[in-house]
Amino acid sequence: MTTVIFIHGTGVRPPHTEALYARVTASLAEAAPGVRVVPLDWGRRYGARLAAGGASIPYDGAGATERDAQGEEDDETAAWERLYRDPEAELALAAARGPSDEIPPGAAFPDEEIRERLAALAARGEQAAPELGPGLGAVAAALARSPLLTPAAETVGPETLATLLARALAAAVTGAALAEDAPVIPDGATRDAAVDRIARQLGAPAPGTGRGPVGRLLGRPVTRLGTRYAVRRRRALTGAAHPAAGDVLTFLVRGGPLRAALRELVAAVEPPVVLLGHSLGGIIALDTLIEAPLPGVRLLVTVGSQGPFLYETGALPHLDYPEPLPAHVPGWLNIHDRRDLLGFAAAPLFPGRAVDVATDNRQPFPAAHSAYWTDPVVYRAIAERLP
Repeated sequence: MTTVIFIHGTGVRPPHTEALYARVTASLAEAAPGVRVVPLDWGRRYGARLAAGGASIPYDGAGATERDAQGEEDDETAAWERLYRDPEAELALAAARGPSDEIPPGAAFPDEEIRERLAALAARGEQAAPELGPGLGAVAAALARSPLLTPAAETVGPETLATLLARALAAAVTGAALAEDAPVIPDGATRDAAVDRIARQLGAPAPGTGRGPVGRLLGRPVTRLGTRYAVRRRRALTGAAHPAAGDVLTFLVRGGPLRAALRELVAAVEPPVVLLGHSLGGIIALDTLIEAPLPGVRLLVTVGSQGPFLYETGALPHLDYPEPLPAHVPGWLNIHDRRDLLGFAAAPLFPGRAVDVATDNRQPFPAAHSAYWTDPVVYRAIAERLP
């Protein structure tokens, strides 16, 4: 009788383990009658935990007065978060409000002067605010042609418009740097000083902070969530996420006891043995097999696993790229779903040693990472290769 040792993935803890084991056992029994499934319930004993009760998490434990004092700064941070994604967001909000007054006959259009100032700023380029990095000139030239400029100019005064445009310029340049993973990004104080200087060049008459009423007036309605919510809810968010992230880090740094537990279980069950690992469970199985032979193990099955990725990036504990798989590692079936961003291919890295099966459980990520165990294709692929 073949024994399948099932090794669950990250973040799985009771009572969810029982439901998962029941599902895998029943589905494997249907696809391959007579197979015995034995779980390695490692999460409870070897998984990550917040040993000090989360003392390392700088959550919002301040009183109401301090929270109120931080509110304006948090709102402004959230406004910049939105602007990095859409630099013209505040300009569009201003344009959408409609003109406040009709333009008198013969008067200059309110956007004419600001377009000229933008053109002059474009000519100066990044010299106008070198601390923001390259690209300021091109962004200024593009803003000078923006169709939003005319309706925005008809809605807000020239000083406010100058600040809006300064923020848009800073956001566009910084957002581009973020998208390109630039190693140096200006901090908030540096950014705000640049906004202040650009605003004056665009017609704002007096120094400000770059953080004044414009952000509160136009930014808050569309940026209620994001960074501010995450910071306020950091303890809850970290508490929910730490088992998954912590499990991976714990195994990579201190995986010896868990590998030893798997070896003991293999020695205690009836061969032939198949190791079936999901996500981190696949990494555990693969790395334990690489470390030393596991007598009786005839097949390795990894499902939605990051083992190949860790190998390619040099993070797999017992095999450095491009070293080949040791000869004692048995046949390897690697199953990954086309929409699972945490599932990786093994065959291109281990030709002739690993076989990939790509599935499609028709779930979006991250649901695709957990939907393998209701997909009949997964069980059929395993059953066809059981010893």
